[in-house]
Amino acid sequence: MRALIAEDEFVGRKLLSTFLAPLFQIDIVVNGEEAIEAYRLAYEEGNPYGLILMDIMMPGVDGLTALAEIRKFEKSSGTRNPAKVVMTTALNDARTVIKSFHDVEASAYIVKPVERDKLYAELEKLGLLQK
Repeated sequence: MRALIAEDEFVGRKLLSTFLAPLFQIDIVVNGEEAIEAYRLAYEEGNPYGLILMDIMMPGVDGLTALAEIRKFEKSSGTRNPAKVVMTTALNDARTVIKSFHDVEASAYIVKPVERDKLYAELEKLGLLQK
């Protein structure tokens, strides 16, 4: 399965890619605008992302806006299997969590620093990882 990491910080990208590399074919982008473009290209290639790890706070287009655009694209293109999206952020406030799930249809939410066990537990809940 293909996974997209959208993260503006180098250390975050490195950490997430280390965790996911044994399990997924990974692409990495550094902002929301690139995430939207990468998603569209993957869809057009016929090899869409099954998983997206999306940082919320990124320069330019933020993660919430990028995910809203991706969900809009999925609906307009009739995607049968929308991507599972794990929002990653340093923000642990209820308002951001609610926006992530309600407004942009995130699949999961992890507060940074992302730990391997915490990430794998979320992937297991989403049916993307088997024990």
